[in-house]
Amino acid sequence: MLTVVDLRNGGDPVAALPRAQIDRDAVRERVREIVAAVRSGGDEAALGFEERFGTRPHALRVPAGDIQAAAASCERSLLAAIEVAAQRIRAYHERQVAEERAPFWRSGTDGAWVGEETRPVARAGCYVPGGRAAYPSTVLMTTTPARVAGVERIIVCVPPSSSGAVHPATLAACAIAGVDEVFAIGGAQAVAAMAYGTETIPAVDVVAGPGNLYVTLAKHEVALDVGVDAFAGPTEVAIVADETADPLFIAADLVAQAEHDPLATAVLITPSEDLIAAVEEALATEVAAAPRREDIEQALRGQGRAALVADLEAALEVANAFAPEHLELLVGDPQQVLQRVRNAGAVFLGAYSPVALGDYVAGTNHVLPTAGTARFASPLRASTFVKSTGVIAFERSGLEEFGSALVTLAEAEGLPAHARALRVRLEGRDG
Repeated sequence: MLTVVDLRNGGDPVAALPRAQIDRDAVRERVREIVAAVRSGGDEAALGFEERFGTRPHALRVPAGDIQAAAASCERSLLAAIEVAAQRIRAYHERQVAEERAPFWRSGTDGAWVGEETRPVARAGCYVPGGRAAYPSTVLMTTTPARVAGVERIIVCVPPSSSGAVHPATLAACAIAGVDEVFAIGGAQAVAAMAYGTETIPAVDVVAGPGNLYVTLAKHEVALDVGVDAFAGPTEVAIVADETADPLFIAADLVAQAEHDPLATAVLITPSEDLIAAVEEALATEVAAAPRREDIEQALRGQGRAALVADLEAALEVANAFAPEHLELLVGDPQQVLQRVRNAGAVFLGAYSPVALGDYVAGTNHVLPTAGTARFASPLRASTFVKSTGVIAFERSGLEEFGSALVTLAEAEGLPAHARALRVRLEGRDG
C-alpha cells in the first residue's frame, strides 16, 4: 500500500517523496475573476458564487440566536470536549504571547533611545472549512490566537451544508470562542468578502485559516490589500521511526492523516526494512476497517511512501529536506533527536503523541505550513494578528552623537536633504 523508496544510497528526498500535484495556474484566473467580482459586486456577487459552487445559505449572516440554539442542541459531551480544547489552546497562545515579546521595550540612553510598540489589528477574519464536514477545532485554532492577541472584532466565514445551514458543532465552537459574527459563505468568495467587505460582511485587517486551493489562491490575490497567514495546502505527515516503534501506531497515524483528503501525504522514513513490512501488514487491517476507506486508499496510492534510509541520521536529513507539516519522531530517544529537526510545522515526540493530539486538544495550533513551506513559515500564532511599530526618541545630545554617521550615509546615497534635516537642528536655520 505504501510505495517503498530506497534512499540508502542517497537521492533527492523531495523528488522521491512527491506531494499531490495541483494545477494552480488552472485555478488562478478563475479565482481572480471571483475576487474582482465580489470586490465590485458585494453581497450579490458573493451569494451568486456560493450558489454556483455549492448551496444558497439561508442568509449570509448567521443570526446570534441560531448560534446559541445550535450550541444548545449539541451533546453535552461534545460541548465539554470543545471547552477542554478551547482552554488548552488559549493557555498555549497566552504563554506564547507572554514569552514572545513585551508590549513595549526601549534601549539606549536618555538622549537617544529606540523601542517598539505592538498593537493588535482591529478586525480579523477567520476562514473555517465546512460543507461536507464540520471543523469546530479550526474555529478554536483560528479565533483563539486572534482573541489572545487583543483583536477587538473577530468574524468567521464557513461554507454551509447542502441544506444551507452551518453545522451546529461549528456554531457551538463559535459561541464558546466568543466569535462576534458568523457568515455562511466559503471559497474564494469568502476571502474576497472579508478582504474588501460587502454590504453585510465587514472588511477585516487580517484573513487567516486553512482551505482548499480556491481559498489559498484567493489569499494570494488579496495579500497586497489585507494581511494573510500562511498558504496551506493538502495535509501531510512524515513519521521518522526506528526498530523500537510500534507498527500499529504508525499504521493508525498514517491512516488518520490519509482520511483527511485523497490529496493527503503520508510518509514513513526508517532504516528498518522489517518495520516497513510490519507497518504494511498493520495498514491492510486499519484501512479495511476505516469508514473513509476510499479516500484513504486514494491518498496512500498517490502519496503514501515508505522511505528506506541508511540510518537515523539519514532519516532526519530526509525529513528536513521534505519539511513536513506534521513530523512524528517514533524513536528510542525523541527528545535528543528533536535537536536535529530543522524543518517541520509541528513535531510529535514519542509513541503517545499522535498528530491527532495536535489537531484537537494539545493546545498547539493545527493551522500549519504545508507543501514544504515549513522551511520558512510558521504555524498560525497570536503574532499573526499583531503588528509592530518602531519608536524613536532622540534629544539634541543624541542627535549630536550620531549626526556625523547620518550625514555620511545620506551623502553617500545622494540624498542631501536627509543631511539637511539634521543640520537645521544642530546648526540653526542658516546652517
